[in-house]
Amino acid sequence: MSNKGKIPGSAADPLKGSGQDLRKRAEEKARQNCAQVQKDLMALSPEESRRKIHELRVHQIELEMQNEELRRTQTELDASRERYFNLYDLAPVGYCTVSEKGLILEANLSAATLLNVARGKLVRQPFTRFILKEHQDIHYLHRKHLFETGEPQTYELQMVKQDKTSFWVRLDTTAAKDTDGTPVCRVVIIDITEHKRVEEVENAISEIKRNKDLLEIERGYLQDEIKLLYNHENIIGQSDGLKYVLYKVEQIAATDTNVLVLGETGTGKELVVRAIHSNSLRKNRTLVKVNCAALPPNLIESELFGHEKGSFTSSQARFLGRFEVANGGTLFLDEIGELPLDLQAKLLRVVEDGEFERLGSTDTIKVDTRIVVATNRNLEEEVRNGRFREDLWYRINIFPITMPPLRDRMDDIALLVDFYVKKISKRLGKTIEIIPKSVMSTLQNYHWPGNVRELQNVLERAVLNSSGPTLHLLDGLKKPSMDLYASKKTLEEVERDYIVKTLERTEWKVGGKDSASEILGLNRSTLRARMRKLDIRKP
Repeated sequence: MSNKGKIPGSAADPLKGSGQDLRKRAEEKARQNCAQVQKDLMALSPEESRRKIHELRVHQIELEMQNEELRRTQTELDASRERYFNLYDLAPVGYCTVSEKGLILEANLSAATLLNVARGKLVRQPFTRFILKEHQDIHYLHRKHLFETGEPQTYELQMVKQDKTSFWVRLDTTAAKDTDGTPVCRVVIIDITEHKRVEEVENAISEIKRNKDLLEIERGYLQDEIKLLYNHENIIGQSDGLKYVLYKVEQIAATDTNVLVLGETGTGKELVVRAIHSNSLRKNRTLVKVNCAALPPNLIESELFGHEKGSFTSSQARFLGRFEVANGGTLFLDEIGELPLDLQAKLLRVVEDGEFERLGSTDTIKVDTRIVVATNRNLEEEVRNGRFREDLWYRINIFPITMPPLRDRMDDIALLVDFYVKKISKRLGKTIEIIPKSVMSTLQNYHWPGNVRELQNVLERAVLNSSGPTLHLLDGLKKPSMDLYASKKTLEEVERDYIVKTLERTEWKVGGKDSASEILGLNRSTLRARMRKLDIRKP
């Protein structure tokens, strides 16, 4: 049984008890020797007796002085021992001595208070009895490492009081030897519950700040989107081809499956994407759009995945990429066929695992983002030509939706013309009430290589050209010759020829009023990207 915690000088103090026994033994020894001393003194001469008595008196004084020094030392030792036990028992941290088998051999009052157990009931109890079950493996591993290597261990876990309430502690453990040389473990228990609460609050504040920053970015992105002029708010038409597209949208919208939207330039692929998002479970989150053809290759990676401050020369602050902004929502990758091969590999990882790293960082970010991609290119042909990764093609080609060209939706032209004329007239402050049959016939007999976007531009110029309530066409639309349909050119070759003819007609004016980009219904940057892709150069 340990002697720690007993007050020196008390009845239970073993040191005082041993002192009393020593005095009794000394008195008994003195009585035994008294008779012999008297005999020895009787045999001495008076002079020898005086000298002997003097020596005895001097010796007695020396003993008294030694006794006084011993009593003073004993008093200091008792006071020191009392201070030590007070410091041990009333320390602000718990102290325990644990055997190699994990049994508590000793514990101070602070440890008993922390665990809400009487100190006497702690002894011989397994230390793991007071550790949360889910955290016991942490303790086992550190204790094993401590006894194998002798290296001090520091680790955090949750302990359990007698009333089953848990609290966070930090354990500092060191290896030692007991009085008999048996290996033991000295454990210091520090309550860090309050620290953990502060840490949780700080983490919550950081998470709130991160979400606030993300919402600010989303708000800024949405404000930018609102400034854009979309083709139209709804998909207009009643042709069989369009009805089939809408049927497929209803089929896939409620799932998280990746979707590939195909179709020629200007057919309204973006409207299909917006219809998918607005009918999905993610409709209350952001739909983020990235035009892969409009961004320089050296900026696409940063735009998609973000970058850390200082990751490259002009990065003055951390930037959240579109995947993070679209977390919980939908990311629309337009013109995915323009994505460089090196980025296709990184995109494949996000499509498969939802993981990526920002530029300049090694931390892996996991997102829950639905990906919808669109292209006007033949990706199967691109795969065969080595310009598009086959594995990425298989990952995005799960549910393809093809938007039919306007020339295959002639039944929808009347509805589209009526919709656009009203919308454009309202925006321009005009009133167009009459659309002549000749104008409608001309519009329905045109082949519309630029599809709905070209139709919108033609109608806007017509409204501008109309001074009264009757619509007058400004463009001399001609029915395509049979050679166009008899041609065996690929879609890319037809597109190249049409862009070149448009550029020649505008004297190679790419942007601005009455430019090729305006006629084609493309952004200037998109047109330049298509020109680079198709190797179109001004002669």
